Amino acid sequence: MATRSRRPERRQEPLSRERIVEAAVELLDTVGERGLTFRALAERLSTGPGAIYWHITGKAELLTAATDAVVAAAVSADPADPAGTADPADSPQDAIRAVALGLFDATEAHPWLAAQLATQLSRSPWGTVAPRIFESLGRQVRAMGVPEADWFTASSALMHYILGAAGQNTANSASAGPSGHGDVDRDEFLDTVSTAWEGLDPEEYPFTRAVADQVRGHDDREQFLSGITLVLAGITALHRPGR
Repeated sequence: MATRSRRPERRQEPLSRERIVEAAVELLDTVGERGLTFRALAERLSTGPGAIYWHITGKAELLTAATDAVVAAAVSADPADPAGTADPADSPQDAIRAVALGLFDATEAHPWLAAQLATQLSRSPWGTVAPRIFESLGRQVRAMGVPEADWFTASSALMHYILGAAGQNTANSASAGPSGHGDVDRDEFLDTVSTAWEGLDPEEYPFTRAVADQVRGHDDREQFLSGITLVLAGITALHRPGR
């Protein structure tokens, strides 16, 4: 008697938008945006594409939902306090640093995120992603005592710095990796940059030559936080009480 071949067992949990988005993030992390197809997603979820379309209308909505999910987790987490034991009396500046580091770490953990953030903020700033980031920063700007007339400018400066620096860090990591420069690792890449800057014309590039050695071995995360401190110091200095 011939035995029937067993079909792959389908997952028993009911399909939901949350499960679909979670699987989409996993696919984006492993195969990138090009590899995120409804067929690949259906295989990962052990379901049919039609079931996914019941919850998500198309790839654009799927990318937006995946981006929003990662951003929501990033702005609500404290990278220095994963256990959630932070003192609620921490300053607004500390809260802004936590949001900034959350987004910075998220762009490192999800290489596709920086490009999607740029897309979401430029093409659909009325969606969920931009307001989520803006709200997480703006509440703390308000708590710093910044006058209401300057809330938008101060919060925008923070958001632009955070996303710009995090995005550039992602691009640098990609350039220093195997896909950008063969087998050159980060330290070798930075040493190449430093050496090139040191060889510039001293009359045309005196400053760049002077800081060239500082490029070697610098810590991207620490540099990023130093930039946040500079922006916050500027906001505080401009909006001191009685100024």
